[in-house]
Amino acid sequence: MKIGVKVMPRKEVLDTQGRAVEHTLRQNGRKLNACQVGRYVVLDIPEAEQTRAMAQAKEMAETVLYNPLIETFELEVL
Repeated sequence: MKIGVKVMPRKEVLDTQGRAVEHTLRQNGRKLNACQVGRYVVLDIPEAEQTRAMAQAKEMAETVLYNPLIETFELEVL
């Protein structure tokens, strides 16, 4: 089962990469309110049951894929 993990910086944390992209877009005449840059990880877990696959993906995200001090994550079944 494929699970997507979206990792984004917390709202309270300065997203320097997002601000740089936002600045560049504005310099090129693009209008936008804000820009955030994160990452998207796709996990292909060999588990047929969705509940167990999501639990495994959550455990992987919490232990390896994100830093709880500066990031948040969301899971979705693909």
